[in-house]
Amino acid sequence: MNSILTFTGKHFNLYEPDADMIDPRDISHSLAQLCRFNGHTREFYSVAQHSCIVADLVQEELKLAALLHDATEAYLGDMTRPLKQWMPDYRGFEDVVWGRICARFDLAFDLPACIQQADLIALATERRDLMPTDPAIWDCLVGIEPRVETIRPWPAAEARNTYHQRLMDQLAIEHRRKAA
Repeated sequence: MNSILTFTGKHFNLYEPDADMIDPRDISHSLAQLCRFNGHTREFYSVAQHSCIVADLVQEELKLAALLHDATEAYLGDMTRPLKQWMPDYRGFEDVVWGRICARFDLAFDLPACIQQADLIALATERRDLMPTDPAIWDCLVGIEPRVETIRPWPAAEARNTYHQRLMDQLAIEHRRKAA
């Protein structure tokens, strides 16, 4: 078996992903159910909420890409950063699925540096607000300041609804922008 069954009932082939099978409802639902940090947060905190925070940190024309920057996880799951570095085959699958997401939503394959920076700011804020206190230095966060606002984790249903509404709003804005 090479496919997964998605929330909307689609069979998404992991070995030969089809951009037409990518559905915003599947992304919204799945990311809202996935807990960041493999669930090692003090309370449930979703990838969907994380993506909304990243989108809040970038300019208007990059919000769609920011919302979708972790959309591969809707199909492949979330893998911790240290393990992902040891799994080049996983990175290959991630790149293929990301390419199909980019094709589906007309995004550039390479994320702008400001989205990567916003992702790190979100990570620094999450570490401060959601993770156990630990004096260890995270090399990727050296020089990165967290947001001033404290994260209040959303329940999965709120994360799904908020993320999905924001995604649909951004898709409509992009459609109007391209039609103009």
